[in-house]
Parts: sequence; structure tokens; C-alpha cells
Amino acid sequence: MTDPIVLPFYQVDAFTSGRPLTGNPAAVMPLDGWLPDEILQAIAAENNLSETAFTVPLEGGEADYHLRWFTPTVEVDLCGHATFASGHILLKGDTVRFQTRSGVLTVTREDDRLWLDLPASRLSEGQAGAVLDALGVRGPVQIGEGGNGAILVRLDDEAAVRAVKPDFACLRQVDALVMITAPGTRTTIASRVFAAYHGIDEDPVTGSAHCALVPYWAAELGRTEFTAAQVGPRGGDLHCRLAGDRVRLGGEARTVIEGTFWI
Repeated sequence: MTDPIVLPFYQVDAFTSGRPLTGNPAAVMPLDGWLPDEILQAIAAENNLSETAFTVPLEGGEADYHLRWFTPTVEVDLCGHATFASGHILLKGDTVRFQTRSGVLTVTREDDRLWLDLPASRLSEGQAGAVLDALGVRGPVQIGEGGNGAILVRLDDEAAVRAVKPDFACLRQVDALVMITAPGTRTTIASRVFAAYHGIDEDPVTGSAHCALVPYWAAELGRTEFTAAQVGPRGGDLHCRLAGDRVRLGGEARTVIEGTFWI
């Protein structure tokens, strides 16, 4: 019998609302070198969180770590909250840089808040009748490019966002993040995000969705800085800034589990 492989493990709640056990849980597993992809995917399935982030140190260059993200079923092109969680664990100074499928992403510390830098999505008006049927709503639709794709549906108010009961079987056929959004009550905007195609029916707080939500609402509101909340069964809060073709998301993170993973 061979000796087990022992890996560090952290579970972090990203973009909390200032209270314990809010925000989006992510596993962060710093590695010395890459394991086979099938092992990474099996670990993510074992963790059974919306994302497991794996990092490997880089020497020199434009990034400090190589970062990859896995849902329980698939590797994805972009994940905001698990990058934010990785920064929470690995940040030693003011900034940590990650090389990813979506380019170099950074997490910085400003006062008592962490800020995540992501690429903004390009948005255009579109049609998504099957998605509207699956959501049971009607409203204007925006399609976002880049990242994991985005289908954004505007509703009248936060109460309408909270009331939606999606048909997840239908949404599992949609290869994009599906988001519903409206002006918020406690925050400037509110949203819910569904990633059923990626194995996550409803994601608690989705950084990558705000790559589309932030430029959309910046245009609607006529300003580049505002607050946001995801208002599903388990939600969290974000501070949002649009800076040219980049989105900056600020918030809090809390480590809730620290230990070792044996395989």
C-alpha cells in the first residue's frame, strides 16, 4: 500500500454579508505541482462545493500563482468567488496575482476590504425565449461574452427576483450563467444566478456573473460604483466598480475550515 498524498485544505466564505455562514463557500487547495486532471476533478466532486480552487506557485513572470477552478462536474473558464477566496488565503502583501484561463486576475487589500479584478463582459441585446420560459418570467435580455457566458434578464424589482422558481432541468441545457436582476432594496442592485449547466443550480454569490452585471448596471445607473447583493437562499454582498474594461469587486472573506485532505 502506497503512502497517501496529503494536501492542504481551506474552506472560505467569499463575499459575506458581514455575518458568519453567509457568502459563497469555496475550497482553496494550494499545491506544489499539478496533479492529473482526473484527480483534480474527483477532489472537487468530493468537496461538493460550487468551486474548488487549485493553485501552484509560479516563479517570476506576471503572476505569483497558476490558478484553476473546478465545479463538482467540470473545469470552468472563470470563477470570481474562488479567486477571491484564494487571495484571502495566499495574499501576503498588498496584491497577489493569478494566471488563469481568463488572463491575469489580481486580489488586493485596501483598508479592511479585499478587491478582486476581473474582465468586464461585452453586452448586447438578445433573445432567450427558452431561458425566459425556464425562469417563468418576461423581461429584456442581455447576452454577455467571455468568461462562462452570461444571459442577463432584467426584472422590475427585488421582490420579483426573489419570487422566481426556475425549471432547473431546462436550465441544465443552457451553456451560460443565467442571471436575473433588478434594483435592490438594501443595496443598489440585486440578483440571483443559476449555473445549472455547470452542476450548480443556484450559486450563492457569483463574481463572474458580475462581469456582466456591473457594466450593465453602470450604463443603466449612469455611475461606475455601487453596491450589490445576491438574494437567493444563501446570499452575500459586493462593492462594485467599473474601470474601463475591468470590473472590481470588493468584499469580505472568512475562513471557516482549515485542515488536510488525504488521497
